[in-house]
Amino acid sequence: MTRLTFLGTGGGRFVTLTQERSTGGIYLEDDYRVHIDPGPGALHALKRNRIDPTMTGGIMISHCHPDHYANAEILMEGIHGGRGDRRGFLIAAHSVTMGRNKVGPAVSRYHQDKMATVLTVSPGDHFQIGKLKGSATPSFHSDPDTVGFRFDSGDGVVSYIADTELREGLIEPHEGARVLILATTRPLMARIPFHLSTEDAAEIAEIIRPDVVFLTHMGKKFIKEGPRRQARWVEERSGVRTIAAEDDMKVLIRRDIEVISRRRNRRFKIRPFNSSDRKEKASVEEPDG
Repeated sequence: MTRLTFLGTGGGRFVTLTQERSTGGIYLEDDYRVHIDPGPGALHALKRNRIDPTMTGGIMISHCHPDHYANAEILMEGIHGGRGDRRGFLIAAHSVTMGRNKVGPAVSRYHQDKMATVLTVSPGDHFQIGKLKGSATPSFHSDPDTVGFRFDSGDGVVSYIADTELREGLIEPHEGARVLILATTRPLMARIPFHLSTEDAAEIAEIIRPDVVFLTHMGKKFIKEGPRRQARWVEERSGVRTIAAEDDMKVLIRRDIEVISRRRNRRFKIRPFNSSDRKEKASVEEPDG
């Protein structure tokens, strides 16, 4: 079973400052444990979810903005655990590990040297560390080194499209994903450069046709306009089951995909597309409670 925990579903400078939604990133567990984009609030979110940071295998950072990396170094300290030998891994964009012009690096050489493996990745690069297998995917963001990530989990492909605007070349590397996570910062009719809007999310979902789309990394205006309303619009437009992620939401990926919402005290299952016809809309079971 593959498990996702949304340690934070906020994004952008204003939500990061107010913490009206946490900005702790995403935790992926399969035959490995990976913390993706551990921004401010990551440590508190791990504690809330009873996840031991010393058991994490590695950190992955999509780009060099603090809402994606601010807690990375202390988490790397936890992975290393004060041991004499190097331990764990860091997979990150060039700006994060090396810096680029006036941006970065986000992680010091001291902390990079604590890791057994440091991979600086660009779009199209493939990686395998132990049982973790995946690739870096294109993004079109104000940090030009930004990447997304595609993971080949034991229960199908999990894809994360990080901060980006919708351009040619963005979608194709994520085709075949069962679970698609979209950093959707802006709501309907409020598109800005270098970020996805609700309209963009619908277009991406309609083309990729995953079993489920999760919207996350929500900006202040997106939250004000109502994340669940934005998700409904994407679902109605694309025909793909779409969920506005919540802080501390868990997703259990097996044959069915089970979503557990702590905030609403609910859990429900999403049945997969028929493997012979992925254009068929995913069916859903939402038990009472």
